[in-house]
Amino acid sequence: MAANNATAVPQAYYTSAAVPDWLNKGDNAWQMISATLVGLQTIPGLVILYGSIVKKKWAVNSAFMALYAFAAVVLCWVAWAYKMSFGDRLLPFWGRAGPVLGQSFLISQAALPATVHRFSNGTVETAMVAPYYPMASMVWFQCVFAAITVVLVAGSVLGRMNIKAWMMFVPMWVTFSYTVGAFSLWGGGFLFHWGVMDYSGGYVIHLSSGIAGITAAYWFAAKDVQPEGLSALQSSGTGFRRQKKSVGPRSKVDRERFPPNNVVLMLAGAGLLWMGWAGFNGGDPYSANIDSSMAVLNTNICAATSLLVWTWLDVIFFNKPSVIGAVQGMITGLVCITPGAGLVQGWAALIMGILSGSVPWFTMMILHKKWWLLQAIDDTLGVFHTHAVAGFLGGTLTGLFAEPVLCSLFLPVTNSRGAVYGGVGGVQFVKQVVGGGFVIGWNVVVTSIICVLIRFVVPLRMPEEELLIGDDAVHGEEAYALWGDGEKYDSTKHGSALDDPTPPHKASSGATQPQTERESLSSGAEPGQPIREVKSSIVLSATLMSFVSMWTEEDWTKLIIHQ
Repeated sequence: MAANNATAVPQAYYTSAAVPDWLNKGDNAWQMISATLVGLQTIPGLVILYGSIVKKKWAVNSAFMALYAFAAVVLCWVAWAYKMSFGDRLLPFWGRAGPVLGQSFLISQAALPATVHRFSNGTVETAMVAPYYPMASMVWFQCVFAAITVVLVAGSVLGRMNIKAWMMFVPMWVTFSYTVGAFSLWGGGFLFHWGVMDYSGGYVIHLSSGIAGITAAYWFAAKDVQPEGLSALQSSGTGFRRQKKSVGPRSKVDRERFPPNNVVLMLAGAGLLWMGWAGFNGGDPYSANIDSSMAVLNTNICAATSLLVWTWLDVIFFNKPSVIGAVQGMITGLVCITPGAGLVQGWAALIMGILSGSVPWFTMMILHKKWWLLQAIDDTLGVFHTHAVAGFLGGTLTGLFAEPVLCSLFLPVTNSRGAVYGGVGGVQFVKQVVGGGFVIGWNVVVTSIICVLIRFVVPLRMPEEELLIGDDAVHGEEAYALWGDGEKYDSTKHGSALDDPTPPHKASSGATQPQTERESLSSGAEPGQPIREVKSSIVLSATLMSFVSMWTEEDWTKLIIHQ
């Protein structure tokens, strides 16, 4: 009797129609939690971050671009894009398209059919990836990764992209760009079987979004907008043709002065992004195992180190710690560790944090100001530096520091290792460079084709009227019920008649913000004092007028009787 009790299976482990014998409840729970954490990085993480880091007049538009992209990607993903990324092989870099909406598919055990890795003689080296949870969990986990990638691309074009063009761009880019990178590196494509390491998306997500973002920013020529300084007659000549082929930046006043509308709220969005990265990197072993724990710890080591290094550099060179700079340092650390999160040791994560806090800082703060090409392209949030540079840096450093034992826990190619461990490590570094080169080349070409095609249907760039006004013109909505951030003044709405359409405003002096107004602070007066008094008067007057206008005759009668 005692023996029977000792061998009895606890009731919690009984199988049933809803709990098949292949289901690991712990793995399934962690995978769904990880997917939720990554989803929260976008909604509300990047929605809040984008809506607060931009100028006030673009808060609604920037947040909505992120929200719209997330919803659109979900439908594309289940309709055709998942199988293009993780289904049966169609081409060495692409899976066969198809829907994932049927019950029989979604409740079956998860499997990535193209991931069976074989030796050169045809025998199996590594079995097919088949986690112990249903396909529904796998589909949703991979969906939130695709969604956040497109939202990252938006960071390069905030403040001037035609919302209708964005609605077209999202499904096209997911279909023809993201799916190729995902299948090639994760779903069983040629880079996966060649042994290129990308633990959680340094190449698939960050390098691709950074390159696609700066490419899209280049193609945002003002198709129907007259260039500054040209008359209507001149605009039909050679000068306008050159403008159409070159970059189309934000409006001049926005590019010169683009202060965040809410730095504290921006930190809340950044915090969601950081904490959500536990699911971003911790969920990619497809199991709640020791490698996922290693990935989460390395992620936080690298992010913290990178944030501190970026902040120290701001203090050393600009004499003040920039909060926006700290957020950028945090992001570059998170991006850099992503391709090697579960493949490197803790000391390597520390080194990667030092480099991710300094190399992208150099490209953004020094190289960007000296290289004409980067000066010409208006990358609104610097996504090229924080994602493309940091992602490629992380991928190559993974080729140096990938530890053999950790590699054996995750990679399909046996005996994989980084260059510092000798053996085939030197070849691994070369593989990482080549893999990154493929992602860069594909995204430059495909993103360019998509932008050119969209331009035949709708302009990529907003009309000048919308660029001057912002959210109210684009959406008919505003983030805050206050005026005074440089947008075009409308006396019918703001209750006063001011001739100056762009009132003066003290620019942020942070190291990562434009500093074109610092010279104006050399006088003895307190910086911004007259401006604050004028703006306070405008706001107070508008508030009183709005309050009084809401009173009816009955309200005034009651007040008089009461007095």
